[in-house]
Parts: sequence; structure tokens; C-alpha cells
Amino acid sequence: MSALTASEAAMAKSTPEAAINRHDESARLGFRLTLPAQILVLFIAVFPLLMQLYISLTDWSPLSGLDWWGAWELWNGFANYSDLASDNRFWGALWRTAVVMVVCVPAEFLLGLALATLFADDFPGKRFFYSILLMPMMVVPAVAGYMFFMLFQSGGPLNDILSTLTGTRVAIAWLSDPTLALIAVMIADIWQWTPLMFLILLAGLVGVPQDQIKAATLLGANPWQRFTTIVLPKMKTIIIIALAIRVIENFKIFDTLYIMTGGGPGVATETISVYIYKVTTQDLIWGYVAAIALAILIVLSIATVFAMKRMAAVREVRA
Repeated sequence: MSALTASEAAMAKSTPEAAINRHDESARLGFRLTLPAQILVLFIAVFPLLMQLYISLTDWSPLSGLDWWGAWELWNGFANYSDLASDNRFWGALWRTAVVMVVCVPAEFLLGLALATLFADDFPGKRFFYSILLMPMMVVPAVAGYMFFMLFQSGGPLNDILSTLTGTRVAIAWLSDPTLALIAVMIADIWQWTPLMFLILLAGLVGVPQDQIKAATLLGANPWQRFTTIVLPKMKTIIIIALAIRVIENFKIFDTLYIMTGGGPGVATETISVYIYKVTTQDLIWGYVAAIALAILIVLSIATVFAMKRMAAVREVRA
């Protein structure tokens, strides 16, 4: 009788309902153990966002004489957001940011992909050149900005090299010309962040199954056919991640640009980050700044969600 009871008890423990109860109990225990960390993360992430939303609906600034929690006395509704539509300087900064993004991201991607393809194979001195290639990414952006600031001076090394090559005195005012200054900034960005693109794409390239490439080679596929039909499709997720990272980072370009040009001459190189910095520190219109930052956050969040959905679609196709 006792043996039967023990058997029945063992069967009861192994029923699906018992397994579900054990799973629910484990989930509740995990939730209780991680609750303090979740509250901390929620406070760190959500509180500044709610504070920013609150300030963006007011005319509050440090000069208003009110603490930030008393900003409701300067409530203006959605006036800051409506002002964005008529702020030509804001749209100009956004346009220049888009120009930098459209030029730099594809250039960094193509250079990074070419270098990743080269470094996927073994060759003499690979480790040495690999270390050299990654060095620009390790440079502090402010230091990189100062380096390129000196490089593009009228009496700097670049003009000296051009003078030697042409046999005439070259004194191009790179950072004083609106067009050339923006080009100089983009060159600096490409120099510093192509290694990051290279590193991400190399990781994806190394992960491509070699048996498929060997099979395609045996079937007579040339290197270009193998690259376009096997390598690139397998790297779609990595490529989307790399492009999404650089697009988001380009919206935040500041250190290098500000050291090189300060947003000038005039506003020729004033990107959205530089514009926000100037409005924050010079004009002190913090309510308007909060509205700008929140609008940019929403746009980048939508772009990120789109990229994540694209990656999920790629995974489903593979499956």
C-alpha cells in the first residue's frame, strides 16, 4: 500500500500541471530576486525620460528662478514642439547631420567590408597590420579632433604635402571654407570609425560557413559569385547591426567636430549635437532643448525598431 502511494506521489509530481507549477514558482522566485535591479534600471532609464518630457512642455531654464520641479508654472503645452517646425537653424543642423551620415556611413561600410574581406585570409604580418588598423578607433575623439585640426591648418602637413606634390605653394583654408570644413569633418569621422565597421564585419565574415563556400567553389562559382550569393546573404544581420550603430552614432557626432570647427565657419558644420550644445550652454533655453532631444530620440527609436524588425525578418527567412 505504501509502495503504491509512493508511486502515485511520483506520478503526481511528474504530471504536466506539477511541472507548470514548478515553472511558475521558479519564475516568481526569479522575479523577486531581480526586482531590486529592475527597479534601479527603471529609475535610471525612465525617470530622466519623464523629467525631460515634463521640462519640454514648459519654458523653464536655469535663469527662471524656479527649481525644475516647479517648472509647471511656466507651462506652455506643446509650443516648444511647434517651434521646431519653423526653426530653420534646427532643420539646417538636421540636414547637415543627414549629409554627414549619408556620406560617412556608406564610406565606412565599404572600406570596412573591403578590409574585412582582406583580413579574412592569412597573410604575412596580419597581426601587426590588424593592430595598426584598429588604432584610430582607440584614439579619444577629442584628441582625434585636435589631430585633424592641426592637419587641416593653412600651414599644416596636408597643405605641405600638396605643395610638394604640385611644386607650387598650396595654402588652402580647409576649416575656413564652409564646404571644405564639412569635408574635413567627414574625413576625420571616416578615419576614426572605419575600424569599428571593419571589426564588426570581420566577425560576421569569419562566421560564414566554410563548407558552403567550398561547395560553391567545387561547382565552379568564381569569388564574386561566392561573395554575392553566399557571404553577403549570411552577413545580413551583422550588416544591419553595423549600419544601425553607425547611423545612431553619427547623430551624436560632437567631440571631433567641435574641436575642429566649433560648428563653423558660421553654422556650416553645425550638426544637431552641436546645435543642442549651443542652445543649452549659450541660449539656456532648456525647455526647447528638451523638446529637440526628445524628438531626436523618437526618430532614432523608430529607426532602431525598424532595424530590429528587419533582423527578425532575416532570421525567419533563414529558418
